Amino acid sequence: MVESLEGTLVAPERLWHLVDGRPEQVFGAPVDWTPAIPRHAGLVLTPDGPRWFAPIDAEPGLWLEGPAHDGGAAPAPAAAIVVIAQSLRAEREIVRLCQELATRYEEVDLLYTISEILGQTVQLDESARVIIRAVSSVVGARRASIVVFDERAKALRTVAAQGIPPGRAGVIQLDDPDSIAARVFREQKPLIGDPVDGVILSPGREERGYQGTAFMSVPITYAAPGGRARCIGVINLTDRIGGDRFGPTDRKLISAIASQIGAALENARLVARDREQQRLERELELAKHLQQSLLPSPAVLAGDAQVGVRCLSLESVGGDFYTFNRLGGGRVGVMVGDVSSHGFSAALLMASAVSAAGIHASAVSAPDQVLAALAGSLADELAASESHITAFYAMVDPAIGRLVYANAGHPHAFRIGPAGEVTRLEATTPPLGLGPQDDRGSRAIPWAPGDDLLCVWTDGLTDAVNKAGERYGEERIVEALAARRRDHPEAIVAAVLSAVDRFAPTATDDRTLLVLRV
Repeated sequence: MVESLEGTLVAPERLWHLVDGRPEQVFGAPVDWTPAIPRHAGLVLTPDGPRWFAPIDAEPGLWLEGPAHDGGAAPAPAAAIVVIAQSLRAEREIVRLCQELATRYEEVDLLYTISEILGQTVQLDESARVIIRAVSSVVGARRASIVVFDERAKALRTVAAQGIPPGRAGVIQLDDPDSIAARVFREQKPLIGDPVDGVILSPGREERGYQGTAFMSVPITYAAPGGRARCIGVINLTDRIGGDRFGPTDRKLISAIASQIGAALENARLVARDREQQRLERELELAKHLQQSLLPSPAVLAGDAQVGVRCLSLESVGGDFYTFNRLGGGRVGVMVGDVSSHGFSAALLMASAVSAAGIHASAVSAPDQVLAALAGSLADELAASESHITAFYAMVDPAIGRLVYANAGHPHAFRIGPAGEVTRLEATTPPLGLGPQDDRGSRAIPWAPGDDLLCVWTDGLTDAVNKAGERYGEERIVEALAARRRDHPEAIVAAVLSAVDRFAPTATDDRTLLVLRV
């Protein structure tokens, strides 16, 4: 029962709904007749007598039927109409809130799903494809993509795409004037395109001239703890289902997702860098072992000579090398060399030198010929790398008490006699790669079997510098060698290197020392 304008109570009996111009009863006691709905509120004659019909403004096409007042006067069931209208509005609001709640649930579920995806994998390309499909579904975008910044190429690379024809997604140059993604990356601000009037809306600015379907591009940023945020990619959505534009709520959702992706991108980059570092360390360790395996063991000369030798690389691999050979009849051949460069280029030259030296030492007899043949074998590599090699090669024949040598610019080669006398074995030819190996020939000096020492080292020892900037120098090494000349060569080498390490713990070059007694 509701109150009429006159204050009497009337009972609205039926509700009618116009469907394609034909009234259908939706509430009240059923009747076997169909009323003629008027254009405006008023009386309508029915088989049950005059009845009052009034439209419900809150719901187009819905009409309220009530009894006519005494004598057929028209009542005004305003209160009933208001109550029904309010009920309908409340119902629509409940439906809207339910839809909104369902949408928010989808968004929260999407964020949770993305967190799980990103937490279970470090392969961004794999997870990005799943993410872009889920995001497209929730916001209703037919086409979407995720692009990330490729530091090596200095461009944006597509890692996932949805609904984009093959060949359309790929690499985007950062300075591309027609690319929205490139612009968003440069400006680090989201852009929302309106399909109705062609306006791009972004925080604080509007620009004309962009026509087409609705789109939204949001930067993917990452900020390290205590650091500034930096853009590392862009997420793009376009061609929205229904044709309407993306709104602020969509932007907030995509921005939240972009933040998650940004953290995952950085995590993936760090993991990839760590894996690459581990791979490089393994390869460097393998290269170190391979290089060390090229250098012969002192056991090679067991029975013919006593040898002490250490070859310590500044990096994982280095350019210092040594080799020695049995030449028959108790004769021994010894070579020490130093490549001018460092790292892998020096290591490759060192490996070539060791291999070639072994071949040439067996094929020719004179030391100068060995160095000349070695220079010829390495000529192309030395020229290509713009490097040179200082090399010392000596042949010791205890049967006749003689040492024959050739020295290609190697500064630190000495014979130390039984009384501590020191003889410098000077250069006989330029370093390999710095000039022709002339025919000055080899040089020969006397050798006291069992008493004399051949001592050769590289400049990593003499150039070792302490914290005060003082060089260790050649004199200290010569004095230490002479003082310990009675010891086994291995003990001599260990003592000298230990003294250098104490003086200059931090090496700045490869360090090699060889001591031979025959």
